[in-house]
Amino acid sequence: MKLKYLTTALATVLCVAAAGTGIAQDAPPPAPKVTAATPAPKLVVMIAVDQFSADLFAEYRGSFTGGLARLASGVVFPSGYQAHGATETCPGHSTILTGSHPARTGIVANHYFDLSAAREDKRIYCAEDESVPGTSSGNNKYAPSVEHLLVPTLGDLMKARDPKAQVVSVSGKDRSAIMMGGRAADELMWLAPTGLTSYRGTTLSPAAQQASAAIAAAINEPRAALALPADCAANDIAIPLEKGGSVGTGRMARDAGDFRRFQASPEADGAVLATAAALRQVRKMGEGAGTDLLILGLSATDYVGHSTGTEGSEMCLQMAGLDRELGDFFARLDATGIDYVVALTADHGGHDLPERNRQNAWPDAQRVDKALDPAAMGKAVAEKLGLPQPLLYGDGGDYYLAKTLTAAQRKAALAELLPRLRAHPQIEAVVTREELEAHPVSKRAPDTWSLMDKLRASYHPQRSGDFIIALKPRVTPIPESGIGYVATHGSVWDYDRRVPILFWRKGLTAFEQPNAVMTVDIMPTLASVIGLPVDAGKIDGRCLDLLSGPESSCR
Repeated sequence: MKLKYLTTALATVLCVAAAGTGIAQDAPPPAPKVTAATPAPKLVVMIAVDQFSADLFAEYRGSFTGGLARLASGVVFPSGYQAHGATETCPGHSTILTGSHPARTGIVANHYFDLSAAREDKRIYCAEDESVPGTSSGNNKYAPSVEHLLVPTLGDLMKARDPKAQVVSVSGKDRSAIMMGGRAADELMWLAPTGLTSYRGTTLSPAAQQASAAIAAAINEPRAALALPADCAANDIAIPLEKGGSVGTGRMARDAGDFRRFQASPEADGAVLATAAALRQVRKMGEGAGTDLLILGLSATDYVGHSTGTEGSEMCLQMAGLDRELGDFFARLDATGIDYVVALTADHGGHDLPERNRQNAWPDAQRVDKALDPAAMGKAVAEKLGLPQPLLYGDGGDYYLAKTLTAAQRKAALAELLPRLRAHPQIEAVVTREELEAHPVSKRAPDTWSLMDKLRASYHPQRSGDFIIALKPRVTPIPESGIGYVATHGSVWDYDRRVPILFWRKGLTAFEQPNAVMTVDIMPTLASVIGLPVDAGKIDGRCLDLLSGPESSCR
């Protein structure tokens, strides 16, 4: 089945064919074997597929025939890890091209609290500048910024070595584009209801403006339901939701202008890939004397996972579309004759909604108890102890005590809160900041990490909470299921930590290494491939040898 998601107008404007338009996807012709003496590639392509867990990769690997099949025929690390505990989008993307855990990047969560912030809204978005007047952390109310990222990216280091090196970052989400693109990107943009957007005050290049107009036109066209491939029939089971409606039988249909449904379909990934291919063409990336970096953040898998879960017909359609869109993108790159290397991974994994888990051999899957909401718990404790309110702030696993508390009040609040939380049947552990600060960042393989190791890799003293909770396995931190948000990630467990890490380059001898590696290893690996020195003392990752046999790609 050929899936066509992008409009003819978008394909024409961008000079890039959309999925299913007949681009040949045959294997590239043989090339000289890549050795330690092979010159650096002219183009590095970094792809992050949001919520593309190792479980999804394993489940659908046998059905891939396009771009993901190509990558699966390269150097494959099926047991990659986002090693840290806060397995959210922003922390995960911050590790991929910095070589550093969130403890070093400073990106501890999608949102954290800074109770000393000057503005009224103390909740801070990971990729905003909260000092901009009139902003808040809510959607479309913040000023996107890279300021919270504390370390350089691969692109920043490439630009420092060679200012002529080009770095372009295109994504479905701002935090993906920003955390991988860094401070020195020549162009950095993400999808929006109006097509593409970037930092406030930034004007898109003419090519990006054309792409934006074409994407906006595509968003404003309705889409009919897709036919379900035979391979997806087993996933076609309706799962009723608590607030009404069901998921599991969706076909990617949407009304004109429905940006949320656009985001949750391969059409969104196709728009990012098509835009990136057009910008590469216009900027002649990979055609100069040095090496350029093209960064792609594909977010549709995450939107599908959150809105419908990971095991329904919707995800099956998404995997087929993602595979085909990537295949068309690689075919376009092949046609240029450029020597390029690709790395693909994910910012985190994910697990299915508990209602379907309970049907499929996991009867203990639960939704989180509403009583664990930080505001509700803080109110109950403050009333019991006669403490000022609000007492407790939180978003996810980090809980913050009010700064207005005296030392005695803080001690009393913790004495009441910690035992109450630790006794809750859905909580695996509660760890204080003092305990985390006394625990070193682990140097061991990530599949052997303790719970403390995972939480420590996400801990930053200026941004993390006064204590952090870890829910037990298969407890979904969404209290009620409703259309649009039924499943999520963010836990310390391997279904959220494990992601594939794939490398491909023409002439690179394929092999598979099942031992555990980390996403922080990607940056030093790519840096070595392009001959860029990296101070090993300033990162957490290590170079992965991509050459099968006695030679090494790590220089």
